[in-house]
Amino acid sequence: MLLVIDVGNTNTVIGVYDGDTLKHDWRIRTIRDSTADEFNVLANGLFSTKGVNCENIDKTIISSVVPSSVPILNAFCEKYLNVTPLWIKPDSVKKLMPILYNNPNEVGADRIVNAVAAYDKYKTSLIIIDFGTATTFDAISEKGEYLGGAIVPGIMISSEALFQKASKLPRVEIFEAPEKVIGKDTIESIKSGIIHGNAAMTDGMVEKMTKEMGTSPRVLATGGLAPLISKISKTIEAVEQSLTIDGLRIIYNAL
Repeated sequence: MLLVIDVGNTNTVIGVYDGDTLKHDWRIRTIRDSTADEFNVLANGLFSTKGVNCENIDKTIISSVVPSSVPILNAFCEKYLNVTPLWIKPDSVKKLMPILYNNPNEVGADRIVNAVAAYDKYKTSLIIIDFGTATTFDAISEKGEYLGGAIVPGIMISSEALFQKASKLPRVEIFEAPEKVIGKDTIESIKSGIIHGNAAMTDGMVEKMTKEMGTSPRVLATGGLAPLISKISKTIEAVEQSLTIDGLRIIYNAL
């Protein structure tokens, strides 16, 4: 069985594949200062809820944008799974997807993995929007080349900055969008600004990127808030929540 791990700044996604079939997946808070032993306790707790036996895991691939996670997860895999994990780097996906960045090493591992998975499925030009700690926009050509993209402060980061810096504005939970853009009280106004505002920003960025690409790209979204924003956005065509872990599986099988 293949264990895939994607370490983001806020959340870590873990998946277990049997061949090409995703058997189980979990989303946990990214822990930056644990030990391999502590991560083993956490992982085994998750695995036990689904009846996953660590002895059946014989390969691992990991992407991470958190450098401190590397020694922790390396030690966990080698000590408890008896496997050396494959780590995603721009060089490791060259034969799957050319990266047309000025410095390919600057591209986040999660962005590369998302791009590989999306192009493998759709085989056309794409714009991929990942609503994570940062909101990232990635452009893929019709030939399957990673063209580049844009990085915007994430929805939760922007919201937290608003709550901290504007002392009179209350903290609100962002689970659903208000029915109207024009709020009739402070809470509705904040929700409208955050949700409708980010949806409008998304559509505006997609419009500009599409014009530069000169194609008619499919527009995909992933990340925790993708389902919410996709309900309002005029340009998002599909939500692909397992994009990153699917990409890790595809890359592992291709290398």
